[in-house]
Amino acid sequence: MAVDVAYGRKRAGVGAVTFTSWDAESASTQLAQLHEIEAAAYEPGRFFQRELPLLVAPLQALAQPADAVVIDGYVQLSGDGAPGLGAHLHAALGGRTPIIGVAKTRYRGDDWSAQVLRGRSAKPLFVTAIGMAQEEAAGAVRAMAGAHRIPDRLSEVDRLARAVLAQ
Repeated sequence: MAVDVAYGRKRAGVGAVTFTSWDAESASTQLAQLHEIEAAAYEPGRFFQRELPLLVAPLQALAQPADAVVIDGYVQLSGDGAPGLGAHLHAALGGRTPIIGVAKTRYRGDDWSAQVLRGRSAKPLFVTAIGMAQEEAAGAVRAMAGAHRIPDRLSEVDRLARAVLAQ
């Protein structure tokens, strides 16, 4: 499963897709939710406070727990494991569901993520994980369907979140 959030002034759109395998050419299910939110300033390293409840919502709507969840962001914010959004999501799900963080931009001082090149891009994706080995997570991201830097399922979930926000 992949989840993403798009923000407006007082609303957030949440997109989620499930898929049967990392290289699945299409999503098994799509879910889009619109949430009213209170505007909160972005605080580096504290982003999870705003986004975590929005990510948990579609996971609770699933009939069966996800085998793994892919998010847009970091799982850890340092080499010594300071928790990022993904680690907080992992804890919120009872530590039973592996979380893979896929960041498009490097977090300050990052020397702990696995860098994954996809398609013809020379710009890596920064992959972190909890509940599974980081190299396994990086391999999963490499295997995801799509010919471009951003895997198709991650682009799809981003579009879903933005579309529901635009309604």
